Amino acid sequence: MNRKIAHIALVVKEYDEAIEFYVNKLNFELLEDTQQDENKRWVLVAPKGNSVSLLLAKADNELQRNSIGNQSGGRVFLFLHTDDFNRDFQNLNAHKIKIIREPKVEPYGTVAVFEDLYGNLWDLIEPKINN
Repeated sequence: MNRKIAHIALVVKEYDEAIEFYVNKLNFELLEDTQQDENKRWVLVAPKGNSVSLLLAKADNELQRNSIGNQSGGRVFLFLHTDDFNRDFQNLNAHKIKIIREPKVEPYGTVAVFEDLYGNLWDLIEPKINN
């Protein structure tokens, strides 16, 4: 059986502000932005070369609006691996992205925790190379 996770839905307030954050601040690619109806769009973003993308899903009811920024109950929600921690950490700082935990070297690699524009927590990780 050949299966994979294709998209992860991320509930957002507005499409355009979310696109601006992920594309212009985190340097993700805008893979698709297709109008579905007058209120709904199919918006996919991902780091360059990534096979899994985020589906930016605009909240359309109170339950969804209440989940914006806290989709994982306050835990780190998403994990962004990098091949150059310093480059990407400097990019976070340059775009004034809120750092929750400063960089730390762990047995698995170098990691820092940051918030996206809504408060979801992300790990930025440069994994250690296993030989």
